[in-house]
Amino acid sequence: MKITPEHNERIAKMTFSSVYPHYITKVESKGRTMEELHQVIEWLTGFDAQKLQEIIDEKVTFETFFKRAKLNPNANLIKGVICGYRIEEIENPLTKQTRYLDKLVDELAKGRKMEKILRQ
Repeated sequence: MKITPEHNERIAKMTFSSVYPHYITKVESKGRTMEELHQVIEWLTGFDAQKLQEIIDEKVTFETFFKRAKLNPNANLIKGVICGYRIEEIENPLTKQTRYLDKLVDELAKGRKMEKILRQ
């Protein structure tokens, strides 16, 4: 699928707090824990559970979320298709970072081993 400027803008303006409950539901419905979800998010962004709660309470957009994040140097090892988009082909940095997070949550929900999810 082709990513449009409108698509990129929509992702930038979406709040992390609006998507986070869906991440929790997705992983818990597949037998994974909120602690594992937090571990994955912290690996990608550097945000611990306390900082994550502050971000949720503040209702920051994904644009602000990733501006504040310290992206893991191995994030570029996240590859594959998520939501119909091949991550390696996404040109917009913010959209790519958001899809990195989506892919990690998806891998967690699918039962992938944590060391593989965290690219160790």
